[in-house]
Amino acid sequence: MKTFKIQAACLWIVLSVPVSAQKMPEGIWEGYDGEWSHVSQQLVVLAEATPPERFAWRPAPGVRSTSEVYMHIVMANFYLLSVTGPKMPADLKEGADKTVTSKTEVIAWLKRSLEAVKEAHRAESPEDLRRKVHIMDRDATVDGIYLRIIIHANEHMGQLIAYARMTGVVPPWSKE
Repeated sequence: MKTFKIQAACLWIVLSVPVSAQKMPEGIWEGYDGEWSHVSQQLVVLAEATPPERFAWRPAPGVRSTSEVYMHIVMANFYLLSVTGPKMPADLKEGADKTVTSKTEVIAWLKRSLEAVKEAHRAESPEDLRRKVHIMDRDATVDGIYLRIIIHANEHMGQLIAYARMTGVVPPWSKE
């Protein structure tokens, strides 16, 4: 009897919660390309919502600034992509994470790197994704490199959300 009462109470709680008409974010549960589209869109929207003066903000001395985090993503995207075959952009200079600091330039580079990953991944065949590559001290597959790219972008998305909230910027998708 006690188990029945607990089950009935749980059912009542579940049924009493209003069903949300909230739309699922685009890309969720749609495989790599959908998830890449989702994180890319969030990175760009958050960067665009951040005031220009906040791109120089850092939580403590010696910790990456907002612009440095975005440019770190850019540089990692292009570097990891280069391991799979495409060349690094000739105009992406070493140290760009420290020298590209304006909102306009950072967003332009961010969009360029996100698009490069998207297009390169879409062009890969299943055989291409299984191809072996060497990175740093180990062998990997092209598919493994793309997995690292998306995980890295999401890792720093979390960091950038924290930076945004610490500086009074509300991620646009959480306002809906």
